[in-house]
Amino acid sequence: MKHCRKFTLLPIAAMLMAATSISAQAENWTSTATKATVVPATKASHIAVMQAGSLTHVVVSLKLRNKAELDTLTNNIMAGRNTQKLSSSEFMYRHAPTQDQVQAVINHLKQNGFTNISVSANNMLVSADGSSASVKNAFNTDLHTYNVGGRTAHANVNDVMVPQSLSNIVLAVHGLQTVHLHHTTMVKADAKTMAHTMSTVGHSPTEFAGIYNATSLPSATNATIGIITQGDMTQTIADLNTFTANAGYPRVNVSTVTIGSPSSDTAGVGEWNMDTQDALAAAGGTIKQMLLYTANTLSDADLTSAYNRVISDNKAQAINVSLGECETDAQSSGIMASNDQIFQSAVAQGQTFSVSSGDSGAYECGGPGTSQSYPSVSPYVISVGGTRVNTTNGAYSSESVWSCTDASSCQQSASGGAGGGPSLTENAPSWQINSGVLRGSTKRGTPDISFDADPSSGALVLVNGSNQQIGGTSLAAPLFTGFWARVQSANNNSLPFPASAIYQNAAANPSMFHDVTTGSNGGYSASSGWDYASGFGSLNVANFAAVIGGGVTPPPPPPPNNVLTNGVPVTGLALTSGNSKVYTFVVPAGRSSLTIKTSGGKGDADIYVKLGSAPTTTSYLKKSDGPTTTETITISRPAAGTYYVLLNAYATFSGVSLVAAD
Repeated sequence: MKHCRKFTLLPIAAMLMAATSISAQAENWTSTATKATVVPATKASHIAVMQAGSLTHVVVSLKLRNKAELDTLTNNIMAGRNTQKLSSSEFMYRHAPTQDQVQAVINHLKQNGFTNISVSANNMLVSADGSSASVKNAFNTDLHTYNVGGRTAHANVNDVMVPQSLSNIVLAVHGLQTVHLHHTTMVKADAKTMAHTMSTVGHSPTEFAGIYNATSLPSATNATIGIITQGDMTQTIADLNTFTANAGYPRVNVSTVTIGSPSSDTAGVGEWNMDTQDALAAAGGTIKQMLLYTANTLSDADLTSAYNRVISDNKAQAINVSLGECETDAQSSGIMASNDQIFQSAVAQGQTFSVSSGDSGAYECGGPGTSQSYPSVSPYVISVGGTRVNTTNGAYSSESVWSCTDASSCQQSASGGAGGGPSLTENAPSWQINSGVLRGSTKRGTPDISFDADPSSGALVLVNGSNQQIGGTSLAAPLFTGFWARVQSANNNSLPFPASAIYQNAAANPSMFHDVTTGSNGGYSASSGWDYASGFGSLNVANFAAVIGGGVTPPPPPPPNNVLTNGVPVTGLALTSGNSKVYTFVVPAGRSSLTIKTSGGKGDADIYVKLGSAPTTTSYLKKSDGPTTTETITISRPAAGTYYVLLNAYATFSGVSLVAAD
């Protein structure tokens, strides 16, 4: 009697998956930049192996072509030897992955059960949805689930690999871990953070241009600002519109660029409001456009897609990133490799990312040793650290490092402090090594420069219609974003990545900076010149612009005798027809009204007022131009800052008095 052999019938999909797995195993696997996720027991607890049918979203990062050629180009740009930038079409032709390379990745994903496959406009990213079984077959790694502070996350427990045929195409794979996320770098002021500095006050965003000497520069009317955000932007845009109306700025041309699925999350409203309001005010209140590049979450995959959208659009000259994570986590996940080539591409295209240095002092990864924040340590971004700024009557007085003492107290979750120190993961670029500031170190040093960040001297941010005092290096980064947009706009957006200009010109032009020489971030202390606690210090923006702009020298501010004192009239004024004179008047925060008026004498005197820079008879916030010498301008709830008053002789006048009062 013959024995019948038993066969087990498999579902067709399972048979195809098994066949694909056998095919992949027949070809050698090769490593990518995405390594097994390190999950500290103190941060997360293991739940289980991820179920085979559980879905995840992946973003495959592709390698750039002709990388050596791109390295040469960007090295020359960053060293100040070349200012020629690539257009988007040139970048696509020379360096973007080819359509054949993209198709090879698409085929690999399809063969392993991935769906909803999409390709970024510049071919650098391929996104898809798949199950954990698909991930296992396509990338030779298992996924496990974890509890992270009540949040369910997943992580790859093996290094991520691809078949040998894709080794020259695939750089890294994102979305395989959500244990480590980026976080915002903001700290709200409270009694604890302000206890040691009760004499320090918060500042309206409109004040920072005056504090850092930017008001003599024209507004960034020719520049577009990009801001990396996450969640729902409805309230942020509403508050931005209220802020501009209160400040006397024109309504900003703002658009949300949603990357992936839209999110209803509003947890980050304070952060995004600070970024938008402070960047706009630092830029002078008038810009060409503001683009909010909005991710669904703060995961590696979603933020990589957001960064890449910025460079594929190639519209924004200055881009703000008030986010960060532990640099060793970024290296392990592969986003350091993926995002560095995105930031490098931005340098090639003439775009500059301004990134906060972190709010955990010298200990971004928690201590006991020092470690820094990514993407702040990328050599292709400007790293912006934090200070506590002191002012007198609205004018710059002094600065010290936003200070903390040790790995415990420096953590953002404790008192916080300015991020800065040598990177554990990134090598120093030539422009930093050649400047000599690293004193023999070969690792990237952060920050490059600093601005106000201490919550006790932070920004008065409009949130849901009310002011909140917020600090953190999330404030410092948008200040540089706005100032850089202002400088770029004045130079027809022709300036290259500014690092070389900062480092090469520092010794010969110390007036570009407010050197910060006091304070410590726990691991490093401020000293004369560049240091790991504050970089070169903060910018004197007008002086910086004069140096970096190659001869574009801003007009000097009005002399001291043109400063109006609250309620004290200037009398006996006289000008001949067609002439004018500019006065300034500083309005502190919290004033209910501002009145400027002329009276007495004879002739025809007109007054024009503008916040932050001198008005003209065609560019002003408000005017009063009647046919006599009696004119009045009243501004309700004026934004804090320096108001410029143009007294213009429409016809010759004499014996006139001018007074400003708040």
